[in-house]
Amino acid sequence: MTAERHEFQTETRSLLRLMIHSLYSNKEIFLRELISNASDACDKLRFAAIQQPDLIDGELFVELQADKFAGTLTIRDNGIGMSRDEVLDNLGTIARSGTKKFMESLSGDQAKDAQLIGQFGVGFYSAFLVADKVTVKTRRADGEATVWESTGEGDYTLEAGDKTERGTEVILHLRDDEKEFLEAHRLQDIVRKYSDHIGLPIKLRPAEGEPEAINQARALWTRPKSEIGEDDYKSFYEHLTHDFEAPLAWAHHKVEGNLEYTSLLYIPARAPFDLWDRDQQRGVKLYVKRVFIMDRAAELLPPYLRFVRGLVDTADLPLNVSREILQGNRTVDKIRSALVKRVLDLLDDLAANRPDDYARFYEQFGKVLKEGIIDDHANRERIAKLLRFNSTTALDKPSVGLEDYIARMPETQEKILYLTGESLGAIRNSPHLEGFRKAGFEVLLLADRIDEWVVGNLTEYQDKKLESAARGNVEAAGKIDTADQAKQEAEFKEVLAKLPEALGHRIASARVSARLTESPSCLVAPEHGMSRQLLEILKQAGQDAPDIKPILELNAEHPLVARLKDALSDEVGFADLAEVLHGQAVLAEGGQLDDPAGFVKRLNKLILGQGGGRILLG
Repeated sequence: MTAERHEFQTETRSLLRLMIHSLYSNKEIFLRELISNASDACDKLRFAAIQQPDLIDGELFVELQADKFAGTLTIRDNGIGMSRDEVLDNLGTIARSGTKKFMESLSGDQAKDAQLIGQFGVGFYSAFLVADKVTVKTRRADGEATVWESTGEGDYTLEAGDKTERGTEVILHLRDDEKEFLEAHRLQDIVRKYSDHIGLPIKLRPAEGEPEAINQARALWTRPKSEIGEDDYKSFYEHLTHDFEAPLAWAHHKVEGNLEYTSLLYIPARAPFDLWDRDQQRGVKLYVKRVFIMDRAAELLPPYLRFVRGLVDTADLPLNVSREILQGNRTVDKIRSALVKRVLDLLDDLAANRPDDYARFYEQFGKVLKEGIIDDHANRERIAKLLRFNSTTALDKPSVGLEDYIARMPETQEKILYLTGESLGAIRNSPHLEGFRKAGFEVLLLADRIDEWVVGNLTEYQDKKLESAARGNVEAAGKIDTADQAKQEAEFKEVLAKLPEALGHRIASARVSARLTESPSCLVAPEHGMSRQLLEILKQAGQDAPDIKPILELNAEHPLVARLKDALSDEVGFADLAEVLHGQAVLAEGGQLDDPAGFVKRLNKLILGQGGGRILLG
């Protein structure tokens, strides 16, 4: 049969071109990737054999064979194999949305590049780091053999093969300057470095004689913890995740009794590129009695812990377990609850004993962890303890925990104060903070979009209520001295009554402020109303937001506010000054003006000391 010629898709051609031109300095990782693919093929065969036991007729293995005369290195497995259509899908295209980001991320840095290959799922193509031609011979147990071949340029060929055994052979025709990968000692070193803990034998076939295993061929998580060193855990993490950056922490537990399972969970040091892709499937690997069942069992951990990597091996689920069986399964629920506790214990220990590493973790995954406040009511207090915030005393990075905050509260402060906004820069200069700074009260500064939902669900911590510094409740100001407030309210009574009408009823009411010390005005939310930030988020999301009008607070000691009384008899002048005070308050909290040009025009009048021919500022 004549070989069919197919064109690579554009992105695949670009990727191969980059690989062929050696942008990677750590070329040896090609072997790790191809061995991992072979191991996965054997895992898939084990899973298929649950329904068809006759599929496995002997030991499963991965075999390496170096032919110095031909200049080829073969990676062979007796796993599930591929059909012709699967070859087209798996080798002819890269069906992942991250390909463009992958190519944009290439740097030439050894550790980063090696990590990227695994993270973006393009491991097979790493073969072209060392080979100028790759031949793949494959056959499913119940299908025809297929041969795929390419030089990594613009196309590949596909034809029927004569392979009689089930499995896959990847034959690398090594370039002249890559013949080091034909040396037995070099291959042994690479296997022991990257693939020693794969749970099936990786054999090296010598020029003469029988092939011999060169790895331990025993799954790491099944070994006693006393036999496993720190380097072993890190090496297994690399194999499991293809992440070359060492994990921050891990937890290995074996549970026996009414419920039997082993878990090995890792906290990565870096977030994956697609952490916020809602369509990306998450979860740890699931094994049942050491048989691989599922690559990403999302049901074993809640979404807010989706950054956790690792595996669970249990004897208390059926071998034919499916995602439908996992959902609502009592055994799964018990394992899930225990795993959540393990992860939170791990983070507690990291925060208490390795604060620098916890700061690294929180920089990468803090926003994801915050989702637990909303989703996991049972562990809300524990998660709240792990959160870190910016504050008026910690502006550079989120380093303030709620326990530390409470320990620093003055005796006169009764509530945990916070302020939300679109950016840290806007919040730290907000007029809402002026009175609290004067009183010596620390305020948490929350600039993440999710923070509005966090404080909506975390209403108190250790018997201390959380209160917004932008809320209309004067008590929220921490009992700031308001001895003169009643007198000022009486003095400005007519002004306060006239402001809602002058502003077209864009405010619910106006009052003299107990929190302002420098700014002339600010807008505050009603005591039980939504913040402006939350209303804006709802509108941007296309949801119906309630029409909640804010309260305008005025600093009675500010010259602009004092002039309002002088302009009471001047309808136009009073309206212009009211618009300027309202506009300043909107801008100060990061909002947008309905009529920016009108605001600028009125502001210019004030700067010039005029207002429609009337003197506003003497």
